Amino acid sequence: MPADGADKSSARAQEVYHRINGLTGDERTKALVDLAKQEGTLTIYTSNTDLDKVIKGFEKTYPIEVKVYRGNSESVLQRVLQEQQANYNGNDLAETNSGELNVMANQNMLYPYEGALRAAVRKEGQADGWTATRFNVFVVGWNTTRVKPGEEPKTFEEFADPKWKGRVSLEVGDVDWFAAMYKYYLDQGKTDAEVRDLFNRVVANAKIAKGHTAQGELLSAGQFAVTASSYSHTIDKAAAQGAPVSWHPASGTPVQPIVIRPNGVALMKTAQHPAAAVLFVDYELSEGQKIMHESFRVGSIPTANDPLAGLTTISVPEKEMLDNPKKWDALYEEIVQSGREVK
Repeated sequence: MPADGADKSSARAQEVYHRINGLTGDERTKALVDLAKQEGTLTIYTSNTDLDKVIKGFEKTYPIEVKVYRGNSESVLQRVLQEQQANYNGNDLAETNSGELNVMANQNMLYPYEGALRAAVRKEGQADGWTATRFNVFVVGWNTTRVKPGEEPKTFEEFADPKWKGRVSLEVGDVDWFAAMYKYYLDQGKTDAEVRDLFNRVVANAKIAKGHTAQGELLSAGQFAVTASSYSHTIDKAAAQGAPVSWHPASGTPVQPIVIRPNGVALMKTAQHPAAAVLFVDYELSEGQKIMHESFRVGSIPTANDPLAGLTTISVPEKEMLDNPKKWDALYEEIVQSGREVK
């Protein structure tokens, strides 16, 4: 990969970023629109399944054609890495999960996005090199026909009780949620052996689902009573469609702590259309937040009806996951393998 600023496109992109980052308000917007019109197009690589509505809103607002490559977060990362190694500047923006964005940041592929909207993002989403646009919020959810009002779980530790045998579900890929909870209990004073024992006892009662979408469908169908780590937007969307599911008890507060993981957007240092890229990030952190809220996503900028207000949240240990991914993958795999897979 060439040194920073070695090619003209990289130097131009960084000059535009530096200029725009120093502007605010109408002056910033006018400069961005003028430059973006000259560029004409924008290329985004994303794993965000809810981004289409944001893109449509952006294209209606600005005369910019948006080209999209969509894959899962791993394929987005691999495409970026391969193209950068080949000195091919294919994308202007990457919009994907935190882990993959952190890899790009470590590879020095990203340019910092700055401005008032960045400053308004939850502090957990103001990452080095990229900015959160939304959060995955891991919640304890339940089927309201199988868990009656007043019987909702109050703590995660309850799932170690034999009364939950066969009634609780974990998701096979939730290693990030697992790492956050594991470290939370260590920080609360539990020993490593005690934390492992807790998870082993929970898994002994659990059915293991593959994929949050499938897990949500099984919860709605009553295949199990509760999920230990559903995405809040999966449950909220299903409930809005009439499914008997919730993560809010009839009285009291949701099970805490709630694990949150930022997902977001990053400016490529070698972008061919840097002004259009910044303009899109500005849009996604303003009008785009409203659009994502309509898809039941938890936006990165808190609102008056913030679903996390007053709740205890903990973050996925991003650096730990980046530095020791095999450790956490192996530990979670070892623990969940005693659970019974459900399809």
